[in-house]
Amino acid sequence: MARTTTLKGNPLELEGPELKVGDKAPDAVIKKDLLHTMPLSELNGQVRVYSVVPSLDTPVCAMQTKKFYEAASGLQNVRFCTISADLPPAQARFCGAEGIKADNLAVFSDHLGGGFGKAYGTYIPSVGINCRAVFVVGPDDTLRYVEYVPEIADHPDYDAVLACARGL
Repeated sequence: MARTTTLKGNPLELEGPELKVGDKAPDAVIKKDLLHTMPLSELNGQVRVYSVVPSLDTPVCAMQTKKFYEAASGLQNVRFCTISADLPPAQARFCGAEGIKADNLAVFSDHLGGGFGKAYGTYIPSVGINCRAVFVVGPDDTLRYVEYVPEIADHPDYDAVLACARGL
């Protein structure tokens, strides 16, 4: 049976595995900017929050990114990363307009092939974006929190995500 998410009630099929707490965090290649990629494994060994959003140009995605950016200043031992299918120049424009600095929250692009989304089970092949999801990865590179938000237009459970990250 295919896994799905919904957008305003309309089902969209997801590609990739449904990850669970306790699974090893998959590696994937993401884009740091228009010309440079990096494997997620470069971040291994530290606590990190992967905040996955469909597009920073939508209100819920923008709010989710700003909420985690604000939380990042109080959690110095946690690396916050937003991952979207937006092109890197659009991500840079958003961060500049919102005053989001990379020292508190890194923004990575999954626009080229959806490698992150396919590894983490968030990729929506019919539209080439990721569903809304949040993953907290421990310093041992094990998933400690996994949330696939069933409806793309809804927010994740911010309190649960931050409580998990604080506990690591």
